[in-house]
Amino acid sequence: MKRRDGGSTGASTAGCRRLLLFLFGLLALSACTAIGPPAGARLPIDRDSLQDFALVGRFSVRHEGKAYVGGIHWRHVGDRDELVLSSPLGQALAEIVSDASGAFLTAGDGRSQSAATVDSLLQAVLGYPLPLDRLVDWLRGRHANAGTLTTDPQGRPLHLRQEDWRIDYAYDGDDPQALPDRLFIEREGSVQLRLRIDEWQALPPAD
Repeated sequence: MKRRDGGSTGASTAGCRRLLLFLFGLLALSACTAIGPPAGARLPIDRDSLQDFALVGRFSVRHEGKAYVGGIHWRHVGDRDELVLSSPLGQALAEIVSDASGAFLTAGDGRSQSAATVDSLLQAVLGYPLPLDRLVDWLRGRHANAGTLTTDPQGRPLHLRQEDWRIDYAYDGDDPQALPDRLFIEREGSVQLRLRIDEWQALPPAD
């Protein structure tokens, strides 16, 4: 049930909350240092060889004519992903942890939900699929299945088309091995996601 001007519904409120939980909330900028990058010397970042990483950024997502913004803190090591999603003011909204044992979501109010995979978890929370597993590759300009990748004059990913998804990349500098600073991800007729990545960090592989 959609919200109309002049009124409000529990369904629209729940929809907003579910969408914010998705993004992949894409992130903690303040109180969520538990999953932050390790202290010590930073590893050099090379896009072609990057495997494990941490990033801090911001997102804007548009769905059904409504826009939402927030922050993201993401740590990817091996087959494990840890994401914290935050409001624009830095309030933690949700934490998503995914590994070989399954996917787990803990909301800011303490409620939790689990599923066999992160994609099935998001399907249950949102009511439609969002390929968080693919996003790990998309962030690095890669695709596991059939797709078309266009590069810029420096050889960096510029446009990626995979099935009904479109991913566009932008960079702040000219380094041929730079990771993207901005991504625009869209599924035709569905979700539009903009990511601004403020910090990338290469991480050592898990023991």
